[in-house]
Amino acid sequence: MSKSLKKLVEESREKNQPEVDMSDRGISNMLDVNGLFSLSHITQLVLSHNKLTTVPPNIAELKNLEVLNFFNNQIEELPTQISSLQKLKHLNLGMNRLNTLPRGFGSLPALEVLDLTYNNLNENSLPGNFFYLTTLRALYLSDNDFEILPPDIGKLTKLQILSLRDNDLISLPKEIGELTQLKELHIQGNRLTVLPPELASTADTCRRTQNRRRKIMTNRKRSAGNP
Repeated sequence: MSKSLKKLVEESREKNQPEVDMSDRGISNMLDVNGLFSLSHITQLVLSHNKLTTVPPNIAELKNLEVLNFFNNQIEELPTQISSLQKLKHLNLGMNRLNTLPRGFGSLPALEVLDLTYNNLNENSLPGNFFYLTTLRALYLSDNDFEILPPDIGKLTKLQILSLRDNDLISLPKEIGELTQLKELHIQGNRLTVLPPELASTADTCRRTQNRRRKIMTNRKRSAGNP
């Protein structure tokens, strides 16, 4: 382990620092970072832009994590123990090599943002309880291999952002119309030819949200231009 990583771990422990950023450090195995899993107090761990291929079961020891970022690694599988992170709110697994999610993955009661962009996932990759993640506000599934979206998507009623861009989707389930809080729906780059009529109310909500944002931005620009 490099001296800089050792220093990061020691400082976090000694100063009780809640955030640890180990991005872009060439880490290929989390177990090589001595003392990392003793930092049970940390709430944020960033390991983006490394060379990780797996996540060890020890991740469960970081029981106070609220933010966990693995963006841009080479992770092929996750341990079932990741669902032990009961306080986790943001999980970024974008740009990895996942082709399946572990059994019990849906047992994350606080998860609000899940990024699975740029992986090798499809509808068969999701465990049976995936749609138990009813606290999700944002779900990013772009650049995967989905051909269908399971009807259970309708259970994620708190979703405000759903990104399905650049998959192989040939249809969307009518249950997508049950996502009444949806503000952004990204479905570009698929094989969709027909959209379910139930999507109309969702589209109206998204359109109204976008119009409100444009008005806010316009007003801000006008305000900024005033003396």
